[in-house]
Amino acid sequence: MHKLNPYEDIISVMQSYFDGLYHADSKILANVFHPDARYVNTVVGDYMNFSRLEYLDIIDQRTPPASSGELRNDQILSIVFGGLHMAFVMAEMTMMGRKYIDFLTLTFDENSWRIMSKVFTYTLKQEEV
Repeated sequence: MHKLNPYEDIISVMQSYFDGLYHADSKILANVFHPDARYVNTVVGDYMNFSRLEYLDIIDQRTPPASSGELRNDQILSIVFGGLHMAFVMAEMTMMGRKYIDFLTLTFDENSWRIMSKVFTYTLKQEEV
């Protein structure tokens, strides 16, 4: 059953998502991604289209931004609901020398919201002078 405020549920999922990325923790991310989820990078020359398991393997090989003391910078830009069982989140974050924009589609099933697809792009982070 849905809570009275599904925004709170989505924000909680997103907090776990951001935590999992910052700490490169595939166990956290496994809980927020649907088993059938897709991971798609749209950057020309760096295109990727992976399953959830392939993506979690990538995370396991990543050096966590937290381990180098990288400042954490992530935020939800928007949440849009398409009925009771579908939501779209646009988020951005800066890590590993890149600024990312994520388009995340979430579905609600088995009493929880989970990311069904992650389609993203990135640009190189501009060094501050």
